[in-house]
Amino acid sequence: MGKPNIPEPVQTANLIQSGTMITGDIQSNGNIRIDGNLIGTVNAGGKVILGATGVIEGDIICINADIEGKINGTLTVQELLSLKASSVVSGEITTTKLAIEPGARFSGTCNMDNSASENQPKKYAQTEVTA
Repeated sequence: MGKPNIPEPVQTANLIQSGTMITGDIQSNGNIRIDGNLIGTVNAGGKVILGATGVIEGDIICINADIEGKINGTLTVQELLSLKASSVVSGEITTTKLAIEPGARFSGTCNMDNSASENQPKKYAQTEVTA
């Protein structure tokens, strides 16, 4: 007899597509990918991926981040921040680990110590809304 075929949960990310403009704060317990424009704060309990067409005017607080687009604000990353070759970052970075590809541009300050783990993303309770 074989094991029952139980599908594994799929890890999906919230997606803000290119051409989308959001003004306001985003809070998520999971991963998020931003290819559009955001003016506000992103607080994620997972990974934040900023695509090459993505632009953020505001702060990012998360566990891990891959940045390909443009950011003007403060990045607080608990574990690994990866600045890809196309990234343009202006602001303050606090992280434990930092990877910068050749071609990435960064203007601001960087603090690499354990204080990033003190500013961990907040976990938000999920509420059920019934109509």
